Amino acid sequence: MRRENTSNKENRTQWKVFLKDVLICSLGAYGGPEAHYGVFTDQMVVKKDYLKEEELVELIALCSILPGPTSTQTIVSIGYKTGGPLLAFLTMLVWALPVLIVMSMLSFLYQFLSSRNISTAGLRYVGPMAVGFILVAAYRIGKKVITDKITVILLFFGGITTYFIRDPWIYPFVLTVGGMVSILTSKEKGLWNRVKLNPPWKYFIAFAIITLGSMLLASIWDNRVIQLFESFYRYGYLVFGGGQVVIPVMYSELVEANNYMTNQEFLTGYGLVQGLPGPMFSFSAYAGGMAAGGDTVLTQALGAIAGGVGIFLPGLLLIYFVYPIWESLKKIRGIKVSLKGINAVAGGLITVAAVVLMQKSGFALDNIIVTLATVLLLTTKRIPAPLIVLVVLVVGFLL
Repeated sequence: MRRENTSNKENRTQWKVFLKDVLICSLGAYGGPEAHYGVFTDQMVVKKDYLKEEELVELIALCSILPGPTSTQTIVSIGYKTGGPLLAFLTMLVWALPVLIVMSMLSFLYQFLSSRNISTAGLRYVGPMAVGFILVAAYRIGKKVITDKITVILLFFGGITTYFIRDPWIYPFVLTVGGMVSILTSKEKGLWNRVKLNPPWKYFIAFAIITLGSMLLASIWDNRVIQLFESFYRYGYLVFGGGQVVIPVMYSELVEANNYMTNQEFLTGYGLVQGLPGPMFSFSAYAGGMAAGGDTVLTQALGAIAGGVGIFLPGLLLIYFVYPIWESLKKIRGIKVSLKGINAVAGGLITVAAVVLMQKSGFALDNIIVTLATVLLLTTKRIPAPLIVLVVLVVGFLL
């Protein structure tokens, strides 16, 4: 009995430390999923060794294939790997809840912000800083995944293809191609050995029931909150990639099709979320609150909750269903061989993300200086990532 109590105390202590590290990631994660990977690499791999860089790349590849918020699914998978389903759920809360609360509150503060013309110009160096995070992550991951000519070709294939084709479907496509090429060019024999799979069907059943149930309720019940939950839940299982991918889909439906908010209101929220840490999918709480606004405070609050819960829930359920299978599938030699190509392509995706973000930030001298300073500070490890972010924000507002 004493041993069990001691073991439980040790687990609780380890979980507290892990969740503290998740919070550090959340508070230091700016710029979308590609930039988040740099924070994950720095905090979860380099500093704390919760997993190896190769394992992180595998999780990035897995979550890139799945629909939903990629960076959120990645860090939830790390939680699942570390402590199982319960720790994965707590990881989700610690990672996403702080910024969801802030974005929900900001949906009430739009008139206050607009009346005082609060400028977002002070956030202009966040993009160049995010490029620095990505460059460091791409370099570290590239060293691991490039092992021969095939992986070099696949890395360039993934990068070049996704640079010119930015549609959501291209990401699972190039990763699948990478895995197939790796298998076809392998000289190993007996790749498809059998393993026993025990899929947790309850999570997939829950995913399917909520999908069909929300569609049915939204079609027969003229309730704004229910309709918003169905919309955001649908975004969560149809969109591949990060917040940048889902924003155009939201804009088309919430602004252009249904006129739930104005163009300016939408863009204000999008600008605000750029300056906040954590998952960019948290914009859904702001959008849900704004879309449900104009009635009562309770309705607007429920709209924000519907947006936040709706968009994250399908990705969480899919990770709960797929991750245990993934761990078993990796025991198949053919899957391991395919991971070689998938990881190489994923390295290309992360590398090209730095190029795209740098272009969006602009090649002004001050932007380049911020990017290079971020890279230098991350590689020397003298200043923690959250402090780097804080310094960049302060400098942006002062200059």
